[in-house]
Amino acid sequence: MYNKYRLRKGIYMRFKKLFLVVLLAMGTLSACSTSNNTDDNASKSVALVTDGKIDDQSFNQAAWEGLKDYGSEYKLDRGTDGYQYFQVKNQADLKKGINKAIRQKYQTIFGIGNESKSAIISAAKSNPKKNFVIMDDTIKGYKNVASVRFRKDEGAYLAGVATASQTKTGKVGFIGGANNSVIASFKRGFTQGVADQAKKLHKNVTIYDQNVGNFTDTVRAQSIATNMYDKNVDVIFHAAGNAGGGLFQTARFINQARPAQDRVWVIGVDADQSDLGKYYAKGGQEANFVLTSVITGVNVATKDIASRSYQDKFPGGKMITYGLKNNAVSILPGQIAPNIWKDVQIARSKILAGKIKI
Repeated sequence: MYNKYRLRKGIYMRFKKLFLVVLLAMGTLSACSTSNNTDDNASKSVALVTDGKIDDQSFNQAAWEGLKDYGSEYKLDRGTDGYQYFQVKNQADLKKGINKAIRQKYQTIFGIGNESKSAIISAAKSNPKKNFVIMDDTIKGYKNVASVRFRKDEGAYLAGVATASQTKTGKVGFIGGANNSVIASFKRGFTQGVADQAKKLHKNVTIYDQNVGNFTDTVRAQSIATNMYDKNVDVIFHAAGNAGGGLFQTARFINQARPAQDRVWVIGVDADQSDLGKYYAKGGQEANFVLTSVITGVNVATKDIASRSYQDKFPGGKMITYGLKNNAVSILPGQIAPNIWKDVQIARSKILAGKIKI
């Protein structure tokens, strides 16, 4: 009896051990399967971190639109395993915003402009397996950071052509944001476009230019715009980000007291800003003072980089430049007269053909 009991107990214990091994194996396989799916999803996830407004009708909004387009194309939902944005209060909080995106396991993280540069460098050092993108600036020496630049000078040149043709007073203006290389590129292209077109038309055109010093001070931009319009400037092109709102306020105030045919003009930047130019002229006529907008195809770039990351082709350590040739920089017809628009298109063709160097 004792031997039979021992035999039965031994068989039971061996069966119990075998059962536990099978359960553990199944659990391990299940865990591995779940982990792999999560990793696959996470590796496709993208996030935008900005200290600007996501609905700024300018750079940030365009960047976000590109990520939404990316999600739509690859059937990804907004959220941890898809695409998301993190909006922080100010530049000092950008590092916190990027770290939050990292903690939530986003794989490719976009930062906007020079303001994000130090935060991205810090994050890239600490997280070598994550992808980072600096938009509108350059970071060198990191294999997990891609830098994106736009040929702002090309779009600004076309704005200069339209401005020189449009002005009646022979006085035009440029209002920049921060004092950096991006704004210098805008100014360079605009100045050359005005000069070339003025020479072609045998016109004398004076350019007044001034930077706000940042991209947020609407009061300062309003003061600069007022001074320019007081000097009889009748077209102002701005590249001042959110601060440009001060220019629109000034133009609206002036134009509401004038007949529509005597309006002063604004040229928008980065996105179609024509909605900001709607107003009622003297006499109650509906009008719009936005002549055109220079479009920076930030959406083209964010979607392209996100797609490359999805395909495991993230361009880490590289500088990618977008311009007229890939439709990432353009100018809208807006309210440009047909004869002026023809000149703009001729100038565009010459830039693409290499006949105009900026």
